[in-house]
Amino acid sequence: MAIAPILSWEGLGLIQGSGWLFKDLDINIGPRDRLALIGRNGAGKSTLLRLIAGDVEADQGNRSIQPGTRVVTLEQDPFFKGHETLLDFAIHGPDAPQQHEVEAIADQLGIDLSREAASASGGERRRAALCRALASDPDLLLLDEPTNHLDLVAIDWLESWLQRYTGAFVVISHDRTFLTRLTRATLWLDRGSLRRKEVGFGGFEAWEEEVQKEETRAAEKLDAKLKIEAHWLERGVTARRKRNQGRLAKLWEMRAERAAMLSPTGTAKLAVSGDGSKTKSVIVAEHVTKRFGEGENQRTIFKDFNLRIQRGDRIGIVGANGAGKSTLLKVLIGEMEPDEGTITLANTLTTIVIDQQRSFLKPDMQLRDVIAEGSDWVDVRGVRKHVQGYLKDFLFDPGLIDAKVGTLSGGERSRLLLAREFARPSNLLVLDEPTNDLDLETLDLLQEVISDYDGTVLIVSHDRDFLDRTVNLTLGLDGSGQIDIIAGGYADWEAKRKQRTVSAKAKAKAEGSAPPPPPPPKKTKLSYKDQRDYDLLPGRIEELEAAIVRDEEALADPDLYTRDPDTFARLTAAIEKARSEKEAAEERWLELAEQVEG
Repeated sequence: MAIAPILSWEGLGLIQGSGWLFKDLDINIGPRDRLALIGRNGAGKSTLLRLIAGDVEADQGNRSIQPGTRVVTLEQDPFFKGHETLLDFAIHGPDAPQQHEVEAIADQLGIDLSREAASASGGERRRAALCRALASDPDLLLLDEPTNHLDLVAIDWLESWLQRYTGAFVVISHDRTFLTRLTRATLWLDRGSLRRKEVGFGGFEAWEEEVQKEETRAAEKLDAKLKIEAHWLERGVTARRKRNQGRLAKLWEMRAERAAMLSPTGTAKLAVSGDGSKTKSVIVAEHVTKRFGEGENQRTIFKDFNLRIQRGDRIGIVGANGAGKSTLLKVLIGEMEPDEGTITLANTLTTIVIDQQRSFLKPDMQLRDVIAEGSDWVDVRGVRKHVQGYLKDFLFDPGLIDAKVGTLSGGERSRLLLAREFARPSNLLVLDEPTNDLDLETLDLLQEVISDYDGTVLIVSHDRDFLDRTVNLTLGLDGSGQIDIIAGGYADWEAKRKQRTVSAKAKAKAEGSAPPPPPPPKKTKLSYKDQRDYDLLPGRIEELEAAIVRDEEALADPDLYTRDPDTFARLTAAIEKARSEKEAAEERWLELAEQVEG
């Protein structure tokens, strides 16, 4: 029996400017849907979320919603003006959650809501908006770039919260890891049309590539005028993905070389190899220490840090907010002096810092002005290119050369800023949270450009997948004053931390120094059946999760439906049944756990 949707749109259409942004879209959202909303910057993803929420009036179509359904939106740029503190923002309005519920979420997220809203950082504002949204008890949660400005700790917490959440959600995000872990179906908004597939984001790329191939074949059969549309297909996913396979192979080679240059303890060796200029160091840190504060309030950000950064290195800097990532970055590039030790920069170093600040971009500027200061030609690190061709390299329609910056979406402005900065001559590129507001296709492009860049790259980012695809060396800060130096990306750093934790526990156990475990809480007496359920349900939940993942991977085959529709139907039904059983098992176990702990 099909589950009735809690919200649906039939024939949805919206006019923007002189034409339709999208037309005749049909959307159905079930009570337990976990939907990834994918699309290029400017396709209308955020607008579609506002239409689903009922905040924007459509030009055509019928919206229906089950009575009593509570729809809550986490906006990409919440409006804080007029609110004195972050708490004022979180509890304002007739539909706001209760203060104690907001504060309970804030405690888990580690945010002080008494902070003044005007002086709060982007990460603090994002956490305050999350507190308001999650505490509102939504039946349908609409999330627009929820991981923007969040550190890795907060992202992990949000993932855990959404995994336990029993309602439906639709999420727009550039964070591939976040989407892969959480979503079960995908909505793809592409050139005014909306496709849906009952496969989480993990199966999206295979589906996308198959659709692109079909459209390319269809375009080849059409009139020559229509083949202009095939431009986006030719540039897109298939060709770029094949090129990126070669770049990933090169990245793995660079990681292997870097691993050979590290001592067994993870300290960067300072000895220079004998291959002259090819291995010339561009930044050398020797016994560097940096502290903040005085007396009892003094804090060591990092101490006795040694690193030799070679020409061509791609280095990622990761850690929680406040761990010292920005401080380390400024010390490495010479913007801040260390308290102890020395930083030596190559004499020929030319640095460009891209920090996603768009203050340079004025709404009335033309794209031509931004890239080439009104000229038709631009020098891209010594190579002369026509502005239209260069804009095309960054996924802009060449016809937009005279368009105004004010007509671009937030993600398109970020892409334009990247195009401008990458054209300037440099041999050290510093990227501070470069992935904010970028769509997935632009992230692929950014990875490609970084891979082909001739100089050295330093990247501060919370995007785990982006780092895994881009860097050959990771500097990990955990707030203890030590910096992990790991050959590889974020996943390699995470594995190292887990290994260290396990080793420390084993050592403590072997030495008999582990503190005695706390006494177990007094348990409520359960019946034989309840106790058996309490003991066995966790294992059953794990089995169901594994079955769901296995069947979803099988469904990711784009040819399965046409080749074997019976298997497709069987797998779809099995996934739905397993999800229902898993949710029931989780609810049952939580009820029993409350009895045991209460």
